Amino acid sequence: MAKIRPFELYTQDYERWFERKHPLYLSEVQLLKNLIKEITFKKALEVGIGSGRFALPLGIKYGVDPSYKMLKIAQKRGLKVAKGVAEKLPVKTAVVDFVLMVTTICFVDNPLQTLREVARVLIPGGYFLIGFVDKNSPLGKLYEKKKAKSRFYKEATFFSSEEVISLVEDNTPLRLIKAGQTIFGIENKVYPPKEGFGEGSFVGLLFKRYKT
Repeated sequence: MAKIRPFELYTQDYERWFERKHPLYLSEVQLLKNLIKEITFKKALEVGIGSGRFALPLGIKYGVDPSYKMLKIAQKRGLKVAKGVAEKLPVKTAVVDFVLMVTTICFVDNPLQTLREVARVLIPGGYFLIGFVDKNSPLGKLYEKKKAKSRFYKEATFFSSEEVISLVEDNTPLRLIKAGQTIFGIENKVYPPKEGFGEGSFVGLLFKRYKT
């Protein structure tokens, strides 16, 4: 069952995080924008769109999420959304050219099936951008240490960059073409994006879908 309970119960706390940690949020958005600056897309989808905090600045109009309360906020922000889980997307096969998924992989019940669904809905030549907190990073280790007391991360399963890449490339026709990272400390400030992974706490990985 999708881990939506904290997002249903603490919706406003979730929204306030983006206000309190606005510089860190801006760092994440800038990294994601930087990774897709050379690609164009016509029909994009965010899996785990939440309240639309990442879809809007990246120019994505459509999204899927299991949380009713999050979807209501996204709708108020002008986004077109549908209720559903990542493991069974309410989307036809090979109809989108770009899929975004940010801090969602750690909350799904079946990461492997989720990634296979991403590959299914993408057209050949389409792109998949995934953003997440690397479990081996300073922030990832802090989240892991405190997750038993966290409202949002108590049930989360964190992954390293290497684990995400292996999950994707070993099980789907998606291949990594670009990686980036940001948030290199614990200060609430804007961090510039940097290529690769292994230093920053927030990582973005851009994959391209090839024919099977």
